[in-house]
Amino acid sequence: MENIRRKNKMIETYSILLIDILGVVISYALSLFIRFHIIHYENYPRQFHLMVGTYIVVLCLLYNMFLDANRNFFTRGYYQEFYYTVRYTLILVVGLVVVLYLTQQAYEFSRSVYGIFAILNTLFTYVAHMVFKKILWKYYRKSTSAEKMLVITKDFMAEEVIGNLLKGKEWYYDITAVVVYDVNRIGEIIKAVPVVAAKDNLYEKVVQMMVDEVFICLPGVPVIEIRDMVQRFEEMGLTCHYNVDLFRRANPNTYVQQMAGYSVISFALKTMDSRRMLIKRLIDILGALVGLFLTALLTPFVALAIKIDSPGPVFFSQTRIGKNGRRFKIWKFRSMYLDAEERKKELQAKNEMNGLMFKMEDDPRVTKVGRFLRRTSIDETPQFLNILIGNMSLVGTRPPTEDEFEQYSGYYRRRMSITPGLTGLWQVSGRSDIQDFEEIVKMDLEYIDNWSLGLDIKILFMTVFVVLRRKGSK
Repeated sequence: MENIRRKNKMIETYSILLIDILGVVISYALSLFIRFHIIHYENYPRQFHLMVGTYIVVLCLLYNMFLDANRNFFTRGYYQEFYYTVRYTLILVVGLVVVLYLTQQAYEFSRSVYGIFAILNTLFTYVAHMVFKKILWKYYRKSTSAEKMLVITKDFMAEEVIGNLLKGKEWYYDITAVVVYDVNRIGEIIKAVPVVAAKDNLYEKVVQMMVDEVFICLPGVPVIEIRDMVQRFEEMGLTCHYNVDLFRRANPNTYVQQMAGYSVISFALKTMDSRRMLIKRLIDILGALVGLFLTALLTPFVALAIKIDSPGPVFFSQTRIGKNGRRFKIWKFRSMYLDAEERKKELQAKNEMNGLMFKMEDDPRVTKVGRFLRRTSIDETPQFLNILIGNMSLVGTRPPTEDEFEQYSGYYRRRMSITPGLTGLWQVSGRSDIQDFEEIVKMDLEYIDNWSLGLDIKILFMTVFVVLRRKGSK
């Protein structure tokens, strides 16, 4: 079944990508025709505009690959689809402006083409997306090419199960019939799906049916009976889906895998796509190399200032907690006096943060140079070494200290289920204004649950803006 899901997901992904590429090509060609042949007839450099068209296609590919913008394609309604289409087109136009500016070709490109292209691409892409959805939902589901599914369930939950399956946004299966296992309801209709059999004539009926897959939802039925049922359907060449009803809650990150020879069902609140995690790691490495180069340029001046201001080492290291409880040494430029850790206990009563973090706006442990380093976030630049090693990421959650982590509950610990970051959602939300640790945890979990490469890029840009304004880093 996992192979079938992967195949259908591939069809979905590449079909949308093809639609988007056709959309930008047609929209760009029409915008050139309207600008140069209808609004004002004149000759235009064909080679230059072919090159610009290539830029647009590459931007379209990068958008689909990095931002994963069509991840929830089939769950989006009319208004949501229009919003995502407008956003997609604006990103393409802004990206094109940046590319042409960086290649010093911006002045050669007609300004009006931007506007015409934006309008045409929004309209074409929106209509094409909605038509594509309609074709798959309305026509493909009912065609002979769709996976034909038989549902086997109990009387008390038949309507709920069929209703949930019908509301599902998967486009590649069609529920053709239902078997009510414990009651004879043959001939009845449940949510437009006919009841074709009961327990007594189940196998005789299925042999004669057009069916590819069987969905089994039979809580309370003995395992040996389910095992026999699955084996008999497998002998017929049918794919079986058995609902393991442990929690009665939706969890899209439940999957079956082999482990040491056992077939196991794995559960997770959030699973990260390995391909996008690889891209995230590559971005981290690139960002870390750039960051370490800048750190190397700053170090002689920062080191001299630290040494003049107060005695002690230039760098400060501390054990922090990383992904799922891993310990590592975090590195910073020293911004406090040497006895800072001992004095922390004395100042605990003056903590301005509610919860498992310590923060003081006028912390007496911070040196004069340290205040400047903190306001400009220069003190954190050595952490690019942690990012290069892999202990940290450019974007993630704040790594707690050991004494903070020892007080964590299970709820708090979930924020450590990803690699901690140099910056994150709560840091760009005005960290000096947040006075409650619960609010930080809430934002960290929001980041984890909604993670995407696009969100990381957005947070990185916001971080630059926050640092330049020296906002939220007192």
